[in-house]
Amino acid sequence: MAASRPTILIPGTTSHTIAPRAGRHSREGTLRYLKAGTGAPLVLLHTVRTQAEHYRLLIPLISEHYTAYALDLPGMGYSEIVPGASYDEPAMRAGVERLLTELDLHDVTLLGESMGAVLALTTAADLPERVRRVVAVNTYDFRDGIARSSLLARVLVSGILVPGVGPVIAGVEPKAVFQKILQGGLGDKSALREDYVDELLQVGRRPGYPTVARGVYQALPSLIAARSRYPEVKAPVHFVYGEKDWSRASDREANKKLLPTADFTQVPKAGHFIALERPDVLADLLTPSA
Repeated sequence: MAASRPTILIPGTTSHTIAPRAGRHSREGTLRYLKAGTGAPLVLLHTVRTQAEHYRLLIPLISEHYTAYALDLPGMGYSEIVPGASYDEPAMRAGVERLLTELDLHDVTLLGESMGAVLALTTAADLPERVRRVVAVNTYDFRDGIARSSLLARVLVSGILVPGVGPVIAGVEPKAVFQKILQGGLGDKSALREDYVDELLQVGRRPGYPTVARGVYQALPSLIAARSRYPEVKAPVHFVYGEKDWSRASDREANKKLLPTADFTQVPKAGHFIALERPDVLADLLTPSA
């Protein structure tokens, strides 16, 4: 595990880890998660290149209604970086399922944003006996993904994927460039707080993290392929999209066809990172009506 510690502290949260399971393949690493609140379990799954603190604004809004578990996906945030590990959708999903099974969680609401939304849906397909509901925010299951954010993002991601120089590019993250790319996922650019950018950059300096970042971008096709699992989900699903999300109308309609009974909400003026821009909208969807 990295010696560095998070620079952002969310009031009321405690930090925990899940050790690799005995007898499992050595590429299964320790997972870190944040826990807060009381009530039924709510598992929060973050986006590409972020971490559990992505939900710093949402957790205080729902802590009276749920016990929140915000997971650092394998290799990301402060979860262990294991040399040679896979970062494709099945490997990421295995990390989520470890959280649910090792903590023996039942009646779970899964809320994921971006990549985390895909993982919420496929985890629900795998563990129907444990999952009560899925809130899938801006599912990252279409071609190009973050490359649709801006020309800068397209150039950077394309460079990261190039053999040879890709790992080098992935390890160089000038703050101004990184900030600009993340702002491309926001309708309200001011929602990206500087301390959060600094925290993400600190994580990006962990030994081995450039390999993780590159592996996640390389795994995008596996997120697209995972859409075939959506019809297997038995729990109620609520799709949430920002009006200015990177997904196109055709991407959203395709998911409506796969899950015709799902609820849909579009958040006006919001972009890809609704947990940063409009945590109040997500809290309202999660909390029972008065």
